[in-house]
Amino acid sequence: MYFASSASVASSGTTGAPPGRGSLRPAAALLVSGLVAAAALVGAGPAAADDPGQHQDGAAAVLDGLKTFDSAVLRIEGEGGEPDRTQELPAGLFEMTVDGGGKLKTYGIDLHSPTQDQAKYVETPWAETSLSGNRDAGKIRWILRHSYPQVDDLAALAEAAGTGPLTERTAAAGTQVAIWRYSDDADVTASDKQAEKLADWLHRSARRTKEPGASLTLEQAAVSGRAGERLGPVTVRTDADQVSVSPPVDAAGGAIAVTDEKGAPVTAAADGDRLYFDVPEDAADGTASLTVQATASVPVGRAFAGVGRTQTQILAGSSQSTVSARAGAAWAATGPAPALSERKNCAAGGVDVTAANQGDEPFTFELAGEEHTVAAGATRTVTVPVAEDQAYGFTITGPAGFGRTFTGVLDCATRGSVLDRENEGDGGANEIGTQSAQRSVPATTGSGTSGAEGDLAATGGSSATPMLAAVAIGLLVVGGGAVFLLRRPHPHTDGG
Repeated sequence: MYFASSASVASSGTTGAPPGRGSLRPAAALLVSGLVAAAALVGAGPAAADDPGQHQDGAAAVLDGLKTFDSAVLRIEGEGGEPDRTQELPAGLFEMTVDGGGKLKTYGIDLHSPTQDQAKYVETPWAETSLSGNRDAGKIRWILRHSYPQVDDLAALAEAAGTGPLTERTAAAGTQVAIWRYSDDADVTASDKQAEKLADWLHRSARRTKEPGASLTLEQAAVSGRAGERLGPVTVRTDADQVSVSPPVDAAGGAIAVTDEKGAPVTAAADGDRLYFDVPEDAADGTASLTVQATASVPVGRAFAGVGRTQTQILAGSSQSTVSARAGAAWAATGPAPALSERKNCAAGGVDVTAANQGDEPFTFELAGEEHTVAAGATRTVTVPVAEDQAYGFTITGPAGFGRTFTGVLDCATRGSVLDRENEGDGGANEIGTQSAQRSVPATTGSGTSGAEGDLAATGGSSATPMLAAVAIGLLVVGGGAVFLLRRPHPHTDGG
């Protein structure tokens, strides 16, 4: 069975298969219509992040803009014998407002990419961002922990770095410049003499540190099984003292409960606790989801990726903020019982789709033109190649309301490094990724050097940006973008 588009699947809520005891046999399609489909993905950013099928752990926030900054100068190497040139740009701290309450302060880690005004961001592991494979990612975290705003005693910071007097603006600019040298391998200097001394000290002193854990995450966030069983476990991982556990949202309308492994109802949990979906034996085939939530300070060094195409950020400071995570369960009386999940795999240049089948029959599906079968009791991950900066999306649906929708943009490299790879063989590529910035230089924010608060991000952003993003992604789709089809394979018949 084929569907006309992912939107039609979402609106119907079913596959047309009869409800009840039918097995969960997904069938779906995605992105069938160029600009229309692409624009829908861009315009539906927040909704996509809220979909239970989306991978989201920790904090979600909206970008408020660049708030504390001074200026810096990026050197752009000349091509074809042309002289080097420079580009002035603002450098400093962004602020974000957390969904549900809280504030974040962040620095950018992709200076060639623009930000979008009021862009939606979600807390993201390094492996799913441009920090994947960056041997110096841990040095960026060291810089964050040893500079402003984590060190808010500017006199002490100036003394340690030997800079002379620092202000909040010059401290922020010097810190951002040091980060760009490691995140983008950029030839960039701070305009202010003291800020430049701070950047040099941070760059020289930085040591590799480990990636911080998520503020809140659920391990095995997709589970499946049979009615009459406790499905799980779903393990809580958090720095918070306690998390609240919301009652399940049960698509089948049954009395699904969240319990511990002994079957006792759970409304609160702590780090390491294991949660289960308790499904009554007489429950019709269906799905349910649970949400855990807490108030916590997000660890310094956590990455924040845009739901759409916007500059990736790294956390420099956090107030007590609302963090949450979700898990889903699916069950069927007979046949396959798949639990489906997805995450970006920057190392492989694609998206991992994982199917865990806890049913009593094999689960077979087709993805990107290939058929895949997951035996009963087995788990299989399929990596779907996706181009850098590529919008992707697909929906897998089944009987009794079963469905998982995954959308996003693969953003695994800095814009400068992408342009450099495009230029390889042209005699103009270099190692630091700034030469090709002639076609993608950071835009300033008005005066750019005043240090006054502004609503636009350090490397661009305007009310026109979302429309431009929609058109750009649309062109990617029309020009051979990621169009993946998932369906239940039909049996072949003679002469068919």
